[in-house]
Amino acid sequence: MKALIETIVTPLVDYPDDIVITENEEDEKIVYHLTVNENDVGKVIGKNGRIAKAIRTVVYAAKNDKNKRIYLDIM
Repeated sequence: MKALIETIVTPLVDYPDDIVITENEEDEKIVYHLTVNENDVGKVIGKNGRIAKAIRTVVYAAKNDKNKRIYLDIM
């Protein structure tokens, strides 16, 4: 899942080397924390959050574990 998130976000940002994705797995959910360069935050979120919503939609649709919910936090 980290590779999918990175593949989606890399073309959007100017500083692809600053992309950091951490995974926090709990009993009922998996939370991915996406951190990008502060100059790229607006590009990842998009106007009115449209790009962030689209990224989340793709990640949620690609989840592997049917019993756990997936969350994506953009820092």
